[in-house]
Amino acid sequence: MTKIAVIGLGYIGLPTATVLALRGFDVLGVDISQKVVDTLKEGKIHIVEPDLDVSVAAATKSGALQVSTQAGPADVFIIAVPTPFKNGKTPNLDYVEAAARDIAVHLQPGNLVILESTSPVGTTLKVSEWIAEKRSDLELPHQNPTQPDINVSHCPERVLPGRIMTELVENDRIIGGISPTCTEKTIDLYQQFVRGQCLPTDAATAEMAKLTENAFRDVNIAFANELSLLADKQGVNVWELIKLANHHPRVNILSPGPGVGGHCIAVDPWFLVDADPEQANLIRTAREVNDLKPAFIIEKVKQAIAGKDKPTIACLGLAFKANVDDLRESPALDICQVIAQIEGVNIAAVEPHIKELPESLSQYANVRLEVPEAAIRAADILVLLVDHRQFRDIPSLFDLSSIEIIDTRGQWE
Repeated sequence: MTKIAVIGLGYIGLPTATVLALRGFDVLGVDISQKVVDTLKEGKIHIVEPDLDVSVAAATKSGALQVSTQAGPADVFIIAVPTPFKNGKTPNLDYVEAAARDIAVHLQPGNLVILESTSPVGTTLKVSEWIAEKRSDLELPHQNPTQPDINVSHCPERVLPGRIMTELVENDRIIGGISPTCTEKTIDLYQQFVRGQCLPTDAATAEMAKLTENAFRDVNIAFANELSLLADKQGVNVWELIKLANHHPRVNILSPGPGVGGHCIAVDPWFLVDADPEQANLIRTAREVNDLKPAFIIEKVKQAIAGKDKPTIACLGLAFKANVDDLRESPALDICQVIAQIEGVNIAAVEPHIKELPESLSQYANVRLEVPEAAIRAADILVLLVDHRQFRDIPSLFDLSSIEIIDTRGQWE
């Protein structure tokens, strides 16, 4: 297994392809975006992630990482494409299906197909079935578990944006094949570049494990966010409250925020709810609490605006979490967009990790992308939405006495 094709060159696919290339594999990275492919061919990157730019430049310069809009023959095919929503909160597997059908024409006996995309339970089996529909000449593991021509497994990513290049190698990996043979062959591959444990299981358990990890985190964040609503009603400082409560030896409450974003925690729990809506009551409630938190922040902004004539609101941060450029499912971005629709306000949006406003904000004439200094000097109201490291020292660098502050992260407490 020396030739690997990675389908999808986003926040997971590109780092994975790069790590494999730097470990001595011959890697073909595939993405449907010609712009992404052209950028990578120049040795540059289209996302922000520490150490990724240097690694991509080295991998492409050496020739170990090739990129294309078209898949080709390989020994291993890793699918790392998006799994968004459709029709509300229903999982959309169109990208996974398209990738499976696309690689099917290139498959040869002995090949290994690995789904890394976070997916509802049963998706890996569907990948096997989709391939079988295109290749009746091959036996897939759902047809012949003991001696398939093609092995199919699920190995969900478990990395933290901002630490992806480290955690891809250091973290334990859950590996679930459609059959034990598939699991074994997939472990053989991952053990060549992963220092963490490779934990064997079946495909369905591997799929549910990833959803469970993010649902667990979502429920705990929801507790903190709900606590912030309760504390606000009682006139209690939630940051001091949590700090005091966490002195209990068996209490570890997380920090509240303006909501939950990203393609994992804000999305994955809905896959569990969609699969069994009658049983997933706590998981659904946690999702609803976190989804409604932006409305609380927006109401705080509206209260601050009252009585002010054409106020300028500085929104610090648009990404879904600190120190990344990822805007997917970002509550900060949603909050900024809603505020922009309030009549008579001007928005100074500050996001150090992007060079231009996203389309959802650029449509508004009253929104401009600013550096922190200019935004703060113009601001009547300052809304800290993301705790980027660039914002940490603002209270010590600027006189904020005349600015109304809404700190959704407790960074300045």
